Amino acid sequence: MLRRRALHADIWPIDEKASRQPEGWSGWPGKKRFALILTHDVETERGQEKCYKLTKIEEALGFRSSFNFVPERYSVSSELRHYLVSNGFEVGVHGLYHDGKLYKSRKIFQERAVKINKYIKEWGASGFRSPAMHHNLEWIHDLDIEYDASTFDTDPFEPQPDGMGTIFPFWVSGNSNNKGYVELPYTLPQDFTLFILMGEKSIDIWKQKLDWIIEHGGMALLNTHPDYMSFDETEQNPEEYPAEYYEEFLRYIKSRYEGQYWHVLPKEIARFWAGDSRGKMHRKTRHTDI
Repeated sequence: MLRRRALHADIWPIDEKASRQPEGWSGWPGKKRFALILTHDVETERGQEKCYKLTKIEEALGFRSSFNFVPERYSVSSELRHYLVSNGFEVGVHGLYHDGKLYKSRKIFQERAVKINKYIKEWGASGFRSPAMHHNLEWIHDLDIEYDASTFDTDPFEPQPDGMGTIFPFWVSGNSNNKGYVELPYTLPQDFTLFILMGEKSIDIWKQKLDWIIEHGGMALLNTHPDYMSFDETEQNPEEYPAEYYEEFLRYIKSRYEGQYWHVLPKEIARFWAGDSRGKMHRKTRHTDI
């Protein structure tokens, strides 16, 4: 892993080219320096069991986030979903089975999209994220969503490592048969990459990347997994890291940048970006010929 990191040092964790602002960009609401979006992918039943503890950390510090659940990998708790929504959090859909086959063929995707859309409607969800960050921005038009969050600005360690090259949202335009949607790439390294694969013992890389995003007025979007967080150091296994790392990062944001960030849920930033009243010039547009 050290060798791979050295190989990609020019684009990870920071790709300088990703800092370019969208054409016509006039800034975030309230003249805030940057946007802050917190998301979590809940991959297993065990991860789901930790969600309440995770919300308590965020609530205590005044933050809110979205939780993306896998509809047919485990029994998604309706009680938890209702708790999240009623307490100012967001619920999204994270694939269907988390089996790595969603994008194996157009036929498979179309068949699963029918079921995914059922859960999107049932849960009142606005957004979607693919397992393992697999993506095909053309196929995703099959989903009844306002935004997708299956990409990243730069992450050469992902199975599909094609970074979007921007620390801003962008609009994915459809054709005459389908509407467009907003793409929200994550811009801070994932927790699994940092703490499990790379074995980092501090949040220095998170802080470094955040400071750089703020310097360029971008969107700081973090994706973490309760599955890999340990809330009890006495029981931490090799595929877990202390939840204190995440709490420390939130405290860093709050203590250093309070009053400077526009902190909203993914659905809210997507609506801001898509809103005609904001002007289409604010949108970095990607057509679905990717």
